[in-house]
Amino acid sequence: MKRMLLVVCFLFLIFCNAKAQNQHTIKGRVIDTAATSILGGTSVSVLNAKDSTLVKFTRAADNGSFELPNIRNGKYILLVSYPKYADFVDHFVLDSTKKDVDYGKINLTGKAQLLADVIIKGNRSAIKIKGDTTEFDPQAYNIEPNSKVEDLIKQFPGIEVDKDGKITAQGQKNVKVLVDGEEFFGDDPTLVTKNIRADMVDKVQLYDKKSDQATFTGIDDGEKTKTLNIKLKENAKNGYFGKAIAGVGTDDFYQGQLMFNKFAGKKKFSAYGILGNNGRVGLGWEDSQKLGTQGGGTVSDDGGIYFTSSGDEFEGWGGQYNGQGIPVARTGGLHFDNKWNSDKETLNTNYKIGSLRVFGDRNTISQNNLSTGIINNTSTQNYDNDVFRQKLDAMYEIKLDTTLTLKINVDGTLKNSDTFQDYSTLSTRGNNSLLNTSSRVLTNDAEDKIFNINAFLTKKLKKKGRTLSLNLSQSVTDNKTDGYLNSANSFYNLNGVLDSITNVNQYKVNSIKNNVFKSNLAYTEPLSKTLTVVLNYGLTLSNGRSDRKSFNQSLPGRYDVLDTEFSNDYQLDQIINSGGAIFNYKKGKSVLNVGSKFSGVNFKQEDLYNQVRYDRKFVNYMPQAMYQYNFSQQKSFRINYNGNTQQPNLEQIQPIRVNTDPLNITLGNPDLRPSFRSSLNASYNSYKVLSSQSIYISGYYSFTNNPIVSNVITDAAGKSTFQAVNISDKMPSNFSVYSSIGRKILGTNMGVGFNMNGNTSYNFINSVLNQTQNMTYSPQINVNRYKDGKYNFYAYFGPQYTTTVASVQQAFNSNGWGAQGYFSGSVQLPGKFEITSDGEYTYRGKTQAFNESFKQFLWNATVSKKFFKAQNLKTSIQGFDLLNQNQGFSRSAANGNITQSSYRTIRRYFMFTVSWDFTKMGGGAATPAPQN
Repeated sequence: MKRMLLVVCFLFLIFCNAKAQNQHTIKGRVIDTAATSILGGTSVSVLNAKDSTLVKFTRAADNGSFELPNIRNGKYILLVSYPKYADFVDHFVLDSTKKDVDYGKINLTGKAQLLADVIIKGNRSAIKIKGDTTEFDPQAYNIEPNSKVEDLIKQFPGIEVDKDGKITAQGQKNVKVLVDGEEFFGDDPTLVTKNIRADMVDKVQLYDKKSDQATFTGIDDGEKTKTLNIKLKENAKNGYFGKAIAGVGTDDFYQGQLMFNKFAGKKKFSAYGILGNNGRVGLGWEDSQKLGTQGGGTVSDDGGIYFTSSGDEFEGWGGQYNGQGIPVARTGGLHFDNKWNSDKETLNTNYKIGSLRVFGDRNTISQNNLSTGIINNTSTQNYDNDVFRQKLDAMYEIKLDTTLTLKINVDGTLKNSDTFQDYSTLSTRGNNSLLNTSSRVLTNDAEDKIFNINAFLTKKLKKKGRTLSLNLSQSVTDNKTDGYLNSANSFYNLNGVLDSITNVNQYKVNSIKNNVFKSNLAYTEPLSKTLTVVLNYGLTLSNGRSDRKSFNQSLPGRYDVLDTEFSNDYQLDQIINSGGAIFNYKKGKSVLNVGSKFSGVNFKQEDLYNQVRYDRKFVNYMPQAMYQYNFSQQKSFRINYNGNTQQPNLEQIQPIRVNTDPLNITLGNPDLRPSFRSSLNASYNSYKVLSSQSIYISGYYSFTNNPIVSNVITDAAGKSTFQAVNISDKMPSNFSVYSSIGRKILGTNMGVGFNMNGNTSYNFINSVLNQTQNMTYSPQINVNRYKDGKYNFYAYFGPQYTTTVASVQQAFNSNGWGAQGYFSGSVQLPGKFEITSDGEYTYRGKTQAFNESFKQFLWNATVSKKFFKAQNLKTSIQGFDLLNQNQGFSRSAANGNITQSSYRTIRRYFMFTVSWDFTKMGGGAATPAPQN
């Protein structure tokens, strides 16, 4: 009997324990999204997900909190309701792996606000507001056969897409585009918007993406990026799609493009290739990244100084096509990303390869305003540059547990470039007498190797808001160049008679290496519910070697005599200790960040040729402050201040002697002191979805104490010597004001904008202090209209007035009027025909310095026809620069110098193009290939 009783008691205990393990508690707190007020008495229900029957019910306490205990395993729906507020609905599952469910703060949105932010079309809700996310339903909009994401989002209120595919959302530019929350080919929005079909999209989410640090720590640092997330339909995540384009034109112009995308669940594979000479030089990677760098001795944010490849590299390629010359591009790339292990592990990889050859010519006239007179310069340049580049990058992230995450980024680059530059320059005095002539030919072969690795380890500790993170990175760069310099320079006296000749014929070999290790440890501690501090400490170790050799000839064609004046070998070692504290205060609608960072730099540079060592120790001070007030989800104000110490760079302290341009020589100044720059930014943004009304105002102002400026001494022969010096009683400044107001009127989006910017700078010209003041005023109006399946139109226009006054020669300013305008549009005609056209107008008026105006109107037009039911085959005839007015032109003024250039660029041509979109998604059949 006793044994039986013990067994019954034991079974009873097991049953009670099992029952307790299968019971859970649901809790949370209800507040108003806009007013952040507490909603006591809110109705909270738990429903059975299968049949919506009531399982548990309660009302929130006076402080908005609620608790629903003793809920067994199963699938449920949480329903939170309050009068005059939209319901909160969430599906959740309870099982043995979960204990209690804490929803934290549940934000309810008032129906009055919701009505102002929601548009209903037909029986579907075109736009939904879910917390901080605006969600667009593509099915509520018109989707033409084979239309792309770009065509879809143009219909969304508050979103504009310009001619280059750049997106402006709710008045904010530089919008980031993701696919299912992941980057696509690094982060190029046009790869998504111009290639993914609109009918594959399930929903589009627009939100402000927090910084990685804020997402991890939960501390709002105010750093947010406007982001569009393209969520694909489930059946669009299995299969493939792509596009092929081929075109041939007049004057030997051609283009080819292939894009292929394959989806298999959470796996994505993509590939693209571009071939052409019509100005399309890439698809997704910045020209500056794929073509080169400029530099010398550069200073990083933490005070580190690094060697870069310039100087004896003969100005090199310069890094950017930017519409100058005739480009021949061959670029391509591969992309793969995947998630596995219950999304705990993520891999994102990209491989990019490309070559770009650019050849052309450039003519430049400039006016150098001296205190003693004027020097006029005219120069011509012919160039032929070829660059080949490969880059591989990968990101791997693993969630080791619910509190510990490791993220590793790796990238490597190989680049080879061949450059040819031929210069011819002539300078005259103000009385038109000949001053000097110069001709230079520079050739250069370069090889670059770059490797970077970064590891970011994050740990959330037991106390909410307490976190620890460690960031480690290593970068290695290796640049090798060799080439030839041939220059002939003639100098004339006041009577225009030849006075002297300087010729240079040298072979140059350079080797520049950098190795940098960086670490940063950050710790966050919540001091109260509203105040948190972030502490960080970092250590940077770097070393570099710059070995540059110049050789003269011992015999014709034999370069083996070392020129010690223009050869050098520097070793650079640095140790940087940095630390700081940032306090974050957040309460209600306000966010405040205040703090500072410091870095102590121990700098050692050794001249290995002359056995001379330069040691410097200095401290950089970087205060910062930010305040942001969020009136509502769509309206906010922000102001922030940043200050930083600016140390002189290597070329300013101890320049590396170069003789690529004998008319311009740089001297070092080891007595330079650091300057301190302060900058202030403020912005206000307001947006209303229903009326598409947007208001955006921003302002910027900066000034520099103890600035480092240029001291230029130009002698009677026209040779200029540059040296950096400090000015203690002057403060250079920059400012800008930008504002725009937009609203939908009778179905048309209309806007007015105004931009004003200016700066005051200083420099010494032949020992006379020169002050240069620049101002630009640019009002603008814009119009945008989109009619589903019929037409679309976008245009802007505005005048511009620019003033430039240098104190050394006030009689020769470059004040003048200008204007800029642009339009683009398309009309869909019967028979699947479509006409598209765009044009850009530029005008630059006469000035005292340049007695000629410049104007041009670039007009392009295309007639196209689509075929098949899916309209996936398209033929088109395009006319580029129909009026044959495209002229390369630029004009600038700074520090007493006024420059105007004209250069070769692509002019009128016609092209016939065939494009084919193919697809096989969700098990469907592939679209047929076009038949000849």
